Amino acid sequence: MAEWIPFLLFACICAALLLGYPVAFTLAGVSLWFAGFGVLSGHFDLNSLGFIPERLFGIYSKETLIAVPLFVFMGVMLERTKLAEELLESMAVACKKLPAGLGLSVVLVGMLLAASTGIVGATVVTMGLMSLPVMLKQGYSPRLATGTICATGTLGQIIPPSIALVLLGDILSNAHQQAQLKLGIFNAAPLSVGDLFMGAILPGLMLVGMYIIYLLAVGKFRPELAPSKASLNTLDDKCTHTITPYRLWVSIAPPLVLIVTVLGSIMTGVATPTEAAGIGAFAATFLALIKKQLPYKTLTDVVRSTTKITSMVFTILIGASIFSLVFIGFGGKELIEQFFAELPGGALTAMLIVMAVIFLLGFILDFIEITFVVIPLVGPGLLMMGIDPIWLGIMIALNLQTSFLTPPFGFALFYLRGVAPKTVHTSDIYRGVIPFVAMQLILLCALALQPKLVTWLPQLVNG
Repeated sequence: MAEWIPFLLFACICAALLLGYPVAFTLAGVSLWFAGFGVLSGHFDLNSLGFIPERLFGIYSKETLIAVPLFVFMGVMLERTKLAEELLESMAVACKKLPAGLGLSVVLVGMLLAASTGIVGATVVTMGLMSLPVMLKQGYSPRLATGTICATGTLGQIIPPSIALVLLGDILSNAHQQAQLKLGIFNAAPLSVGDLFMGAILPGLMLVGMYIIYLLAVGKFRPELAPSKASLNTLDDKCTHTITPYRLWVSIAPPLVLIVTVLGSIMTGVATPTEAAGIGAFAATFLALIKKQLPYKTLTDVVRSTTKITSMVFTILIGASIFSLVFIGFGGKELIEQFFAELPGGALTAMLIVMAVIFLLGFILDFIEITFVVIPLVGPGLLMMGIDPIWLGIMIALNLQTSFLTPPFGFALFYLRGVAPKTVHTSDIYRGVIPFVAMQLILLCALALQPKLVTWLPQLVNG
């Protein structure tokens, strides 16, 4: 009976989260309750909790995690200024002669915004407020409009520099180190966040390409769903009807330069992800200043929002660390490794089970909780079976992105529902995302069959 305690602990935490209790305090509180009962029943060693201060100190001493508040600051700064609105306005006119031109502009702007912010909720809400009323006014089908915005908003999960990839890279690096040590390998090459960034570039671009092809096909063969008559009047009545190449370049250049600077410095080895995040935060502030979009109130709002998001991330990290210690203290990690070892089909079956569990957990947990809670438990076992850590990280990120988009519980759907007009029905949002979910599943299958799509670029850059 005692061997089931770790799984009962996990089930109770999921139940408490479904009841609406805060994630960080649920993780820590339920775990400490179980630890207390375990001590009284003789199934838990109280000395295990003595490692909490040392564990937290080790986590917060990591230089990689400094990138989190810096990337958050960069994303919030771009979100609160008018850069995204100007970019959408210019791109819509540039694409107006193409089938589903406005939809294409939303995808392209969303891609740049996702790469700049890396925050799923912020991108969905921002694109929903900016582009959904415009698309509906132009005559777009509510299903196509909401599906495009939701799918584009979740690109922040997979397109670097993504906060999800920063956190996932740090956790997988620890799991990779543990797996190598257990296999008796003491000189294995370390896994870095930069490796995960490079592995995500090609899959991210492939997904954007699939979205564009789908919208072009809809605009060509079902023009009544996506009228291609975009004009600047639909975005801003004060704007003219034409746009010069110079103005288009001025709108595209700031986020493009920001992305190239951040990713380029990481890929060339000029800067670590943390240093690149600092460059990005400074560059985003500088762009807001030269655009004269940074009054004192905006700056204070950006700082407050950054502090709030960062505090949430690290508070969840504290709760997840306590949960991990208690789970390990009850022998949970050994049970998982034994379970993987005894599965018929080896690594393939284990990977399928883990991906299914993570997909379902994506309905009730955000990527931060899943990264901090689930990955440390299953990561070492999977990596010991010979699975490539970079490929595993990208598969998990894309899997979570798909989960966040899947009805009826996908987080992206709830984000858009909160800002969508009342004339847009929830059923429109649910039905609109189905083609995009299908495309993400196709990409997942392609990466599963051809892992080189993920590992090729990191291997090329690292020699």
